[in-house]
Amino acid sequence: MRHMGMEAVFFDMDGLLVDSERVWLEIETGVMARLGAAWTPEHQAHLVGGSMERTIGYMLAVSGAEVPPATVRSWMVDGMVARLSAGVELMPGAAELLDAVRDEGVPTGLVTSSLGEIADAVLKGVGRDRFDVIVTADDVTHTKPDPEPYLTAARLLGVEPVRCVVLEDSPSGVAAATAAGCAVVAVPSILPIEPAPGRLVVPSLTAVTVADLRALLPA
Repeated sequence: MRHMGMEAVFFDMDGLLVDSERVWLEIETGVMARLGAAWTPEHQAHLVGGSMERTIGYMLAVSGAEVPPATVRSWMVDGMVARLSAGVELMPGAAELLDAVRDEGVPTGLVTSSLGEIADAVLKGVGRDRFDVIVTADDVTHTKPDPEPYLTAARLLGVEPVRCVVLEDSPSGVAAATAAGCAVVAVPSILPIEPAPGRLVVPSLTAVTVADLRALLPA
């Protein structure tokens, strides 16, 4: 059952649903050490919300190491899966908002630029059954900031993107959602995000209600 024109709510994963950006920093720092170079929060900020391929390419360029990209990818994925499988912490307000949306019969989706293996590790703790659709980097040709991930999620649910609300923490994720035609709630994590028409910027998901989500959609 749909309510007041809101057909679905899509949650980003890293930094929005779960507190995993610090885990990414830890794993990236370790991988860069293996490549013989340093890694800083400034490097991480350059890549927030991006794809694994972009991260690997950047790491190899910064380090100058002659290591096959597939090897670096394996180090990254294995490290993230091991850490996230041990337990992941939901961001403040995330569980409450997710449950409130579902309690009102509105379909939910998880839409992430992370690989399926990493999303699976997170969902072991969060609960896969909390989402009606899951879209990862493995499910699309182009990741965020391209709109394909959110267009794919809407298509799988049979809903109109303009009747959907997206929750994001990165500029690239916001760009993807906006390009798809969705309304956006932004909770900036590492990089700033400015308010805009059809976009609500808040400091935490604790400040967001289902009514706030509905209010972003056209009448």
